[in-house]
Amino acid sequence: MGRERTAASGLEAELAKHKGIELHGGSIRVVFMWRGIRCRETLGLPLTKANIKHAALLRAAILHEINTGHFEYGRHFPDSKKATNYTAAKDERIGALMDRYKPLKAVDITPMTEEKYGYALDICADLLGSERLAGILLPEDIQRLRTQLIATRAPSTANHYLATFAGFLAWCEDNKYCREGLAAACVRFAMIEREPDPLTKAEFEQLINKGCLHVQDSAAITLAIYTGLRPGELCGLAVEDIDLISGQLHISRAITADGTFKVPKTGKPRTVLLMPPALDACKSLIGLVAKLEPRPVRIYMNRHESRLEMVTPLLSPTTQARKKVINYWYVPTSWNSKWAAIQKRSGIRPRRPYQTRHTYACWCLTARGNIAFIAKQMGHKDFTMLVDVYAKWMDDESRNEMELIWRGIASHQTQ
Repeated sequence: MGRERTAASGLEAELAKHKGIELHGGSIRVVFMWRGIRCRETLGLPLTKANIKHAALLRAAILHEINTGHFEYGRHFPDSKKATNYTAAKDERIGALMDRYKPLKAVDITPMTEEKYGYALDICADLLGSERLAGILLPEDIQRLRTQLIATRAPSTANHYLATFAGFLAWCEDNKYCREGLAAACVRFAMIEREPDPLTKAEFEQLINKGCLHVQDSAAITLAIYTGLRPGELCGLAVEDIDLISGQLHISRAITADGTFKVPKTGKPRTVLLMPPALDACKSLIGLVAKLEPRPVRIYMNRHESRLEMVTPLLSPTTQARKKVINYWYVPTSWNSKWAAIQKRSGIRPRRPYQTRHTYACWCLTARGNIAFIAKQMGHKDFTMLVDVYAKWMDDESRNEMELIWRGIASHQTQ
């Protein structure tokens, strides 16, 4: 008995020398951390000196594989319940995964969008640690990332980064590089909805009469107000898009801040019918660029698909330029600067250029325009957004509106 006790005591002492090796139910068990989880696996081996050494060497090999990103749970423990859950998972570092993801994502987006996506992904990778293994990321890590993003950024910017990173995490989940649920943890921050802040007719007159120093500026603002074009669409308009006889213009492209042309926001072209002020504005603008020659522009549908067009800019900085070297096309950022200067001279309350689009919608709705028609003119997929954003201007409880409906119903019933 004494010898057995001494032998058992010696084995326990030997066991204590090796971290992560323990006795469980009479069998040796290895303990290690993987993907942020403490794993315990029983080897089915009795407590002997040789088995302790074997377990220690096995654990050292596992730790090395985890550290180098080559660990496969099912290879070491095929009968373990964890092997069923993790056998398809692969250990990859965040930075390496992003290098593979970016060109795959780029197939479906324009070069400008690709640049924005890449920047957002790099920021998130830097904050999380690009050398970290994707497989050990926890929802807590994503929650911490949200905290870091919002600490120094506007909610809209943080939300853009989170949405972009969520797409990357969804790809990682689909390919078993990380646990499920991480993309869902990229919860966007709530934002106060900015209500449309349309110009009044008096403010519009001030802009035209006091703020604009050149006929091109007054014509461009008039066109924006009476068509509801997005700033990128307005700057990307060409003379060839205008049909003065039928009184309409064709929107098939927009221009980005870096001068890249792309398809409109919805990806589909649209035709906008011109009200008399917009038609007159088009005539003025066409006259101002009459001496300009058409030039080739490439419009991107995505990174690898584009079309080439020969077009003449409807709005061109060359019309007012004193410099010899000047851009042929306005871009949204340069139009923003011009818009700000015009507002300042006019003395009206400052607004973003996008408010010209809101002005068009609100003026049309106040005039009892058909919401489906207005939505189509503005390039919305349907009129749902129009109802949500501009409900205040629709005056849907107006007694005049009810009387108008009743007259229509009564007229129909008498026929």
